[in-house]
Amino acid sequence: MELLTISKAAKKLGVHPNSLRNWEKQGLIKPVRLPGGQRRYSMDELNRLLQSGQLTDSQEAIVLYARVSTKKQADAGNLERQMKRLCQYAKERDFTIKAEFMDVASGLNQKRRGLTNVLKLAERGEYKKLVIEYPDRLARFGYSYIERHLRYCGVEVIAIAEKEQKDAQSELVRDLLAIVTSFSARLYGARGGKKVRQGFRELIAEVSQDEETEEKQKEIGPS
Repeated sequence: MELLTISKAAKKLGVHPNSLRNWEKQGLIKPVRLPGGQRRYSMDELNRLLQSGQLTDSQEAIVLYARVSTKKQADAGNLERQMKRLCQYAKERDFTIKAEFMDVASGLNQKRRGLTNVLKLAERGEYKKLVIEYPDRLARFGYSYIERHLRYCGVEVIAIAEKEQKDAQSELVRDLLAIVTSFSARLYGARGGKKVRQGFRELIAEVSQDEETEEKQKEIGPS
């Protein structure tokens, strides 16, 4: 009887090894234990699991994740509308929603409860797709690292929107201000950080005003 390692068995089933560990805890599969404690899986056991139909839900299950930066945005209904768009996307494609997670926090904040739960479920092999509106909902910086970790866990990240909304662009400005202030404070102290932040804000305001003037001139047309 051929016995497969956990990595080879997971590859046969098209799942992450953590899924096999999770199914063992649920009593869905029983591996052979070697004297050293290593798991081995027989093809008969894998085929039995496939034919039972018990894997269908976990293989098709998805998780939805939405985020806004401020409570003001959440109170204005932005977070709820974002999640509704994600739910509509899932409904149109007949996806099974495993869980919905939301955060009200900066995209720079890595200690978000919703994001932590997204990663925990992925590491346990409990879903196959993570649906977000656009990449920076997941992380402002370091998105590629999170995506790579999720991919390692067997999860595909789907960003359903091609272009960020205007409120997302204002979030980027706030996050840039936070970064500038943080580094300036380290270099020049708290007062220096505040002064640099204020100067940065004034510069952004000037650029925004120039852009508005250009847009108005385009609308009026050449004189």
